[in-house]
Amino acid sequence: MSKKVAVISGSKSDSNITDLIGKVFDDFGVDHEIRVISAHRNHDELQEYVSNSDADIFIGVAGLSAHLPGVLSALTTKPVIGVPVEAKLGGIDSLLSIAQMPPGIPVAAVGIDNGKNAALLAIAILCLNDEELHNKLVEYRNSWKTQ
Repeated sequence: MSKKVAVISGSKSDSNITDLIGKVFDDFGVDHEIRVISAHRNHDELQEYVSNSDADIFIGVAGLSAHLPGVLSALTTKPVIGVPVEAKLGGIDSLLSIAQMPPGIPVAAVGIDNGKNAALLAIAILCLNDEELHNKLVEYRNSWKTQ
């Protein structure tokens, strides 16, 4: 069963983070798509994309106002993981914008610039229905025990 994760960033300048997320998914064999769609400049495009996406999980990468993950969560009931980007104030402003969502519109937040953990969290969620992927994640985590 193919699983898909949609990785969306608000700006091309976040490509260092989205590229790392894509590499983790490639390493695990997880089907994914990476897009740049601003929640502010291209709201209609974002809404259309989310409405028509077959993704199981969305990852929103955002700095500055960092509204993208929250907008994603407002547009879907599927899991949304937010990656705050260090743009100003050491990224704390982005982290708080993602983590402090209003009740009923949750977004999981990982550490500032930590796209790798966002990918691994998405994989852990997908593992709930994929034993082969679960085994890959267990093997990956076991490899860290010897480091």
